[in-house]
Amino acid sequence: MAVIQLEMTIDELLALPVSVDLTTAGRAFGLGRTKAFELASHDEFPCRVLRVGKKYRVPRSAILEALGIDLALADRRKSRAKPSRRQLA
Repeated sequence: MAVIQLEMTIDELLALPVSVDLTTAGRAFGLGRTKAFELASHDEFPCRVLRVGKKYRVPRSAILEALGIDLALADRRKSRAKPSRRQLA
């Protein structure tokens, strides 16, 4: 049986794409899949959730904001982690 980690590290949060599925967003808040869908269906999810057809998408910026992570700080940290083109040459 596989063990599913219900929490994310700061590095995992900063590495998220622009938007994620509801299950991934739920992990950021320590929620399992069932609870995440239950909260979203009642408009009680901890951050903004977008309904796209029959699917839910959650913006990374909404997750970081709800967790109190400064978006500017996150962007600076992320840009420092990427090597510049000069460093790659």
